[in-house]
Amino acid sequence: MLVDAIRRQEWIWAVFIFIGSGLGTILYFFFVYRASGGLASQGFELPGAGTRQRIKELEAQIYHLDKAHHHFQLGDVYFRRGKFAKAEQCYRAALEREPGEIDARAHLGQALLRQNQPTEAKTFLEEVCRENPKHDYGYSLMAYAESLMALGERDAAISVWQQVLLNNLYARARVQLAELYAAKGEEALARTELKELLSEDLHAPKFQRNRDRVWVRRGKSLLRKIGR
Repeated sequence: MLVDAIRRQEWIWAVFIFIGSGLGTILYFFFVYRASGGLASQGFELPGAGTRQRIKELEAQIYHLDKAHHHFQLGDVYFRRGKFAKAEQCYRAALEREPGEIDARAHLGQALLRQNQPTEAKTFLEEVCRENPKHDYGYSLMAYAESLMALGERDAAISVWQQVLLNNLYARARVQLAELYAAKGEEALARTELKELLSEDLHAPKFQRNRDRVWVRRGKSLLRKIGR
């Protein structure tokens, strides 16, 4: 029951279960777990049902509490669903309540970038990466590099992609850096990056290869164009 409460983010119930010497567990079972379907609902869910339920939960929390982190979490749900305009609204609402929150600024920048607004995206992402270059395991830095590319700032983007690859061997970074090298006529540097990409992919675990498939395919295509 404690694990279930944590998964549902029922924090008050989780504390009650932890310190309740069994009573909290029994009450949680009848009032939350069984009421929501319990074991009968596990392993079977209509497409999108869990997401819709989470949206309703967060909207209710926003209505009653109006906390910045609830707006931020709702923004992330919309972002994962590809609804970037709604995500943007949520991130802005979070920042109205906590203006300095770094995660909300970073994710707002990414939402703006995906709506073809690189100028404003760059502003947020540049600030975040200046404060913490390793934010979100380098994903904010990659988004910053992509905003620079969208604005035609190739040399600055190359520098940022190089910075990304100092700490993380992301296929997304290698391919886009290679594309910039190729665009500048530096084909030897592009080949080096692409060969590193293919070597890393060859020894990567299956889940990573599945995740990087699009980038590897794009890298192979570029390598064919510039020659091995």
